[in-house]
Amino acid sequence: MARALTVLHIDTERGWRGGERQVFWLAREMRRLGHRPLVAARPRELLATRTSAAGIEVVACNPVGELDLRAAWRLRVALGRMSVDVVHAHTAHGVTLGAFAVLGTGIPLVAARRVDFPLRRGPTSKWKYGRAARIIAVSEAVKRVLIECGLSPQQIDVVHDGTDVSRPAMPASRDTLRQLGVPASAPLVVQVAQLVAHKDPVNFVRAMRTVIDAIPGAHGLLVGEGPLRAIATEEARKLGIDSQVHFTGFRDDADALLAAADVVSLSSREEGMGSVLLDSLVFGRSVVATRAGGIPEVVADGETGLLVPVADPRPLGEAIARLLADPELRQRMGTAGRARAGEFSVARMTERTVLVYEEVVAASALR
Repeated sequence: MARALTVLHIDTERGWRGGERQVFWLAREMRRLGHRPLVAARPRELLATRTSAAGIEVVACNPVGELDLRAAWRLRVALGRMSVDVVHAHTAHGVTLGAFAVLGTGIPLVAARRVDFPLRRGPTSKWKYGRAARIIAVSEAVKRVLIECGLSPQQIDVVHDGTDVSRPAMPASRDTLRQLGVPASAPLVVQVAQLVAHKDPVNFVRAMRTVIDAIPGAHGLLVGEGPLRAIATEEARKLGIDSQVHFTGFRDDADALLAAADVVSLSSREEGMGSVLLDSLVFGRSVVATRAGGIPEVVADGETGLLVPVADPRPLGEAIARLLADPELRQRMGTAGRARAGEFSVARMTERTVLVYEEVVAASALR
């Protein structure tokens, strides 16, 4: 290690999703390596409370909006007080706050990009990403989108998400599944994702109609919350499968539900990478997912899972049914997935991210 770095991570999202877990794991691993991570997050949100409980310093940041200059000023003060070397903004709003906070300080800004849809049009988006010394894209697919939006390839590094590969697979108990409506021994499909447009939960529901037609005893769990819950729930009712497709809302035991799945699904229309798929690799679960965004960089089609077209429920359902009907194929894919999981370890993700920090700090010192 060249020297210990003090890095301020900014993530002011509410709730706990894949991005927040990545920030937490990155900060925890950085501290283990001897660096000093700081996390700017909203007080009382899970990222702040879990980070603090892990012994990592939290900087309270509670912006009222993306252009909250008061919040940016408070971060700016913290940068000097804590001798920060690098600011790493993990969300689009975080990039705005970070860009204002570092303005005129000489502290390099690293911006994360975790989604594969285009940057917003307008001067604010162009300015803030232009201020970044480097942009870390979560996949090659995200990098391609950023280049199409006019950013320089030399400004962009690809660092795949990481996952805790040391976690044992601890499936949810039969009692937990029963409480969620899943009978003992029922073939089980689990999707962990927000119920939002780019995750396309309605696609999953419609695919489950095809699954249940082929395997009448199958059940599906949609684990997550979001604005499309009512629409997806109504679709399940209209298709007559509402007794076999269960909406759990946000769950702290999402890992256990994934580990209990016979097949893991991801029905996205757009997807930066799909970090939940990394959990599936660790737990040895076979996967059926769309080819959206960076998903093919995680799921080796025909080896660790099956990939299908975006926004087409029939092939999604047929692929799920194929795996449910073939335990040997599921086992083979699960074993291959566990072997592949090491490529996406938190340690590897952190090592590559710290290399970016070291490069931008060195470049900043030369100015």
